Amino acid sequence: MTLWFLPERKMDRFAAFLVVLGVFWTQTSALNTFVLREPGSNYVTGTMTIHNDKHIVDVHVRSGVYSSDTIFDYARGYIATRLFARNACFIIKIDKEYIPELDELGRLAFEKKTMKSVYSPHAVWVQFQSGDSRFGDFKDWILYGKAIESLCTGLPLYQLSKTEPPLNLRGCARAGIPSILGLNVCEGNQ
Repeated sequence: MTLWFLPERKMDRFAAFLVVLGVFWTQTSALNTFVLREPGSNYVTGTMTIHNDKHIVDVHVRSGVYSSDTIFDYARGYIATRLFARNACFIIKIDKEYIPELDELGRLAFEKKTMKSVYSPHAVWVQFQSGDSRFGDFKDWILYGKAIESLCTGLPLYQLSKTEPPLNLRGCARAGIPSILGLNVCEGNQ
C-alpha cells in the first residue's frame, strides 16, 4: 500500500526516515530505570531512573540508616540528597571534575547491570556545617528547580562543599548511587 501523494520509491525512503527518527527519538526521550544491588550480593538496595528528556537522574536507596533519595539535575546544575537518618536535604553544585556526565552515569549503570562487576572510581567526599541550615524559599526553588523542590520542601537545606576524606568517619553518611557514584556526606568542624 502506498500513500496517494508519494510514489513507491519515495515511500520506502520516507519509511526508512521514520524508522531512523524513531530509534533516535526513543534513545533521547526514554526513561531508563536500573536496579541497584548491594555490592557482592544480590540484595536490591534501590533504583536509579534517568530522565533523558529532562536531564535528571532520580535515585532511591533503601538500606536502613543509609536510606536516601537523590536528584541529579543536570539542566540546573545541582545535586540534592535527602538523607532519611538526618531528616534534611543537602545540596551541591555539579562540578564536572568529580561528578560524571549524565550519559556516563547511564553507561556505568548499564555496565553494572550487564557485567555485574564494574569498578567505579567515582567517590565524592562533601561536608556541611551543622549550624548552617535554612528552609527553602521561592528564590531557592527558582534556582534549584521543581525536581529538587519536590524532594526538599519542608526540610532544612544544607549547602555542601567538596572536601577530602576525614580521619574520623563517625559524622558521615553515604548517599549517591551505590557502586556507581558514592556521595559521602560528612559533618564539618565549626
